[in-house]
Amino acid sequence: QVQLVESGGGLVQAGESLRLSCAASGSIFNINFMGWYRQAPGKYRDFVAGITSGGSTNYADSVKGRFTISRDNAKNTVYLQMNSLKPEDTAVYYCKVNRGRSLGEYWGQGTQVTVSS
Repeated sequence: QVQLVESGGGLVQAGESLRLSCAASGSIFNINFMGWYRQAPGKYRDFVAGITSGGSTNYADSVKGRFTISRDNAKNTVYLQMNSLKPEDTAVYYCKVNRGRSLGEYWGQGTQVTVSS
């Protein structure tokens, strides 16, 4: 089993920054993807950013140029640097890990990000 512990959420004003962290522990072998998703009140969960085991990244159009995803393999941690935050970024942010070799996918518990105007 993989455990994902998310941290770094909070309340900020528009234009400010936050850095989210997701630390993986447990059966962390064969992880081929780590990413971030978010869910606003009354909305479906949307993809935000992802990074593969090879280091390739992808972003939703709404955050491209403002958010940066990165990983630290030694710490088994993925980060989301969120700059120039907007009120519409307000959501619960979830970390997701995909394991290869048919070992499934795992989700964190979520961390709240609130951006005030």
